[in-house]
Amino acid sequence: MKEILMKYLAKYTTLTEAEQQAIIKDLIIVGFKKGTYLIKQGDSPTKKCFFVLKGCVRQYYLDDDGKEVTSNFYTEEQAILLFNYEEPDQSSNYSLTCQEDCVLVVADVESELKMYKQYTELESMTRSMMENYLAQAQNEYAKFIRSSPEARYKMIVQNRPDLLKRVPQHQLASYLGMTPESLSRIKKRIQ
Repeated sequence: MKEILMKYLAKYTTLTEAEQQAIIKDLIIVGFKKGTYLIKQGDSPTKKCFFVLKGCVRQYYLDDDGKEVTSNFYTEEQAILLFNYEEPDQSSNYSLTCQEDCVLVVADVESELKMYKQYTELESMTRSMMENYLAQAQNEYAKFIRSSPEARYKMIVQNRPDLLKRVPQHQLASYLGMTPESLSRIKKRIQ
């Protein structure tokens, strides 16, 4: 797993190999079993963030009728950012659960700030990564809103085909904003 991090740091920074090794040595890498909750909807906020090295993490919430609504899937080399930790009276609006056995980098705000002071380029990389993630999320959301269900499915086939094999159809349907039956019909039509 450390090789993945070395590749990622080399791709996005000009840190020396010694600096990269020092950063990786300080990172906490944890394995989680399939079904493990990283946070549950309604829990107190956490000051942790995650980076997926291996596996798939699902983000979802329960709507007013108690129905699960999938809002994202995080897979290899994606960061899971939790933003409401500074509001102690704010509870989590969603749950994060491991869809597969996962290996994640687990960081907390304090250790990140300490690393940023020591390695300023790491902070720039993280900021750039977050900016790219936000721009991508905004673009995907805008496309999602104006797309037909069939076009949404085609976007998944084109941009994230691994999800078709990694997540149950009912969760993928929820993520795409449709029923499992509608997703089945669209898949048949396209094939």
